[in-house]
Order: sequence, then structure tokens, then C-alpha cells
Amino acid sequence: MTTMTAEPMTTWDLDEGDEIAPGLTALKRLGGGTRYDAYLAFSDHLHAVVVAKVVRPHLVEDERVLRGLAGEWDMLQRLNHPVIMRGFDAVLDGPRPHIVVEHLEGPRLSSLVRRYGPLPAEQLVPLGVQLASAVHYLTNEGIVHLDIKPSNTIMGAPPRMIDFSVALTFDEAADVTGTVGTDAYMAPEQADPTRRGPIGPAADVWGLGVTLYRAATGVLPYSKPGSDAAPREERWPQLVEPVIPLEASIPPAVTDAIMWSLAFDPADRPTPAELSDQLEPVLGAMPKPRLSKLKPRLGR
Repeated sequence: MTTMTAEPMTTWDLDEGDEIAPGLTALKRLGGGTRYDAYLAFSDHLHAVVVAKVVRPHLVEDERVLRGLAGEWDMLQRLNHPVIMRGFDAVLDGPRPHIVVEHLEGPRLSSLVRRYGPLPAEQLVPLGVQLASAVHYLTNEGIVHLDIKPSNTIMGAPPRMIDFSVALTFDEAADVTGTVGTDAYMAPEQADPTRRGPIGPAADVWGLGVTLYRAATGVLPYSKPGSDAAPREERWPQLVEPVIPLEASIPPAVTDAIMWSLAFDPADRPTPAELSDQLEPVLGAMPKPRLSKLKPRLGR
């Protein structure tokens, strides 16, 4: 006689109207990663649409995953900046551990570039200034995001930086001996911390630089990373390849700012404030929309 063993559930597969937790109702699944499902949901307490980030069913007793969720919630509680996503609530144990964050209108930068191609300067430069503002704030708070990338950038008004699941304090980041982040956007010291030195706020400047480079060109500033099993220099080409020069059509001051942020040595990269200062004059020189074009036409 053959005994059938049920496979463990790896996703919640909730339908519209299903309860995530008391007072929190699923509307639709947005996606997720290896550890979490993300649902558009309605919060009775807030009487508003939110996003619920829910630990996947087979991981609800995984202490490492639960510590990660608690760490992300701690980060969101202590951060308050116009360009950083807000957190509203958390249930860190029970049948469906989750955090509740704001629902942000607008596409991810990654989706926008994939669908429509590189951003024009009129979008790219304000984006750079606003993201640099967020990184400057994080630096003053003693935090490194460690996963700044287009898919963690929501193109709203203003844009928002999301996903603090791997963010660390300066002290925690300095003690990291393994890799942390997304391969294509890791600073050299993130990809090889034991050889390149401790991880610090300059790593976020690198991530911002790669994000802006991709927004400006549609591609990475070096080869596509190899598989997890590839040799180190193939998995992280940024360890050995020079950054590909930007196109001549991009304003020189913008090119200089992006390339400066992609200096191999962390000490040679700008601070977020210096990066913003480099971009601000370009932003100030851009044509402003004429007021007459913005006024509604009345009586017609």
C-alpha cells in the first residue's frame, strides 16, 4: 500500500474577501518573494487599502524569517521620510505573521523602464535628487538599506523607496561577512566584504548609482551577473569589470554624478548630499511648465 504525503503549502493562495487577520481582508495577490506573499488588502482599522506582507505558510515557524520580519518592522517604525514607504501595523506571530504597509500608487521603476525604455532627463534628474534625499536621511539615521534597485523604487509623486527586509544599522553592516542584497546592484564591498572592507553607507550610494544608470540607459553598467553557483568574478562582474561609459546624450553633470557614485573604492564615492548637489543645478536649469498650460479652461 502506498502512503501519500501531502506537500506543504508554500503560498497562501487567498481569494478576494478572505481574512488575512482580524480586520484585514485580502483583495488580490500582488506577488512575493521566497519568504513572503504580498497582498493588496483592506484594513478596517485604517479604513483604507494597504499592502500586507505575509510570511509564507511553510515558514511561519522559521525563527530566521520571523526575526527578519521583526527587523523590517523595527526599521519602518523608526523611519519617517517623504520618499520612504510607511509601515502601519505588524503581527509577528500566530498563524499568519505579517506587516501592513502603505499601498503606493504608481509602477515600479523596473517595470517602467522595461515597458517604455530609459527615462528622459526630465524624469531621471528629479528621481536622482529625491532618492539621494532618502539615502541622506538613512545615513543620518545610521541605517543602510542594502537593496536599492529599480524594483524597490515606486514611481509615484514623490517616488518611494520600499523593502527594508535586509536593511541594517551601521554596526550590523560592518560585521557582515557574507553577501547581502541583490547581485546586480551590490557594491563591490557587498559582494566581497572580507576582501573589500566593511559595508557602510557608501554601499547605498553604489546601489543608487546603478539604479540611476539603469533608469538612464535601460541596462546595467557591467555584464549581467552569473548564477549563484558561478565563480565569484562571474557572479559579480562589478568586482572585475570597469563601468561602461554612459551615452553622450545624457547631460554631462548627470553622467558625472552617476559615474562618481560607481567608484570602485567606497571612499571615492560621493555622500548622498554631494550627489544631490551635483544634480540640483541640472534640475534648476530645466524648463518649468508654463502656468497658462496648467490652468483649466473655464466656460468652454
